[in-house]
Amino acid sequence: MSRNRDTFNEINITPLTDIFLVLLIIMMVIAPLLDQQGLNLTVPENVAQEQLDNKESKIMTVMVSADDKFYMDGEEVSSADLETKIKGQMNNYPDGLMIRSDGDSTHGAVVKVMDSARNAGVTSISVDEI
Repeated sequence: MSRNRDTFNEINITPLTDIFLVLLIIMMVIAPLLDQQGLNLTVPENVAQEQLDNKESKIMTVMVSADDKFYMDGEEVSSADLETKIKGQMNNYPDGLMIRSDGDSTHGAVVKVMDSARNAGVTSISVDEI
């Protein structure tokens, strides 16, 4: 009893082609989503402290303490009143805003000050760690 078997000479590449087309479509859909907008920051150059002291600049300063409390002109400001306070003093400080944060303050507290300043119309924001 001998069986006559046909030999398998060709590989069927249709399923492989289908998989590659599906992967191509997935990549085409996902690729535009990978381009996310971040925070545009300009890294300042190192400037000697004497130059900063000699130049009389009008920069508003907001301090962020280790326990995430905000201080302007030595007074504590609540996070709800921060934007209003910055907007009220913005005309007196045309050079922008300096955020001085404690090393133990959270990132969220600093971002809260940055958001409040942007919403108040401040265009120049600097961040310094004390």
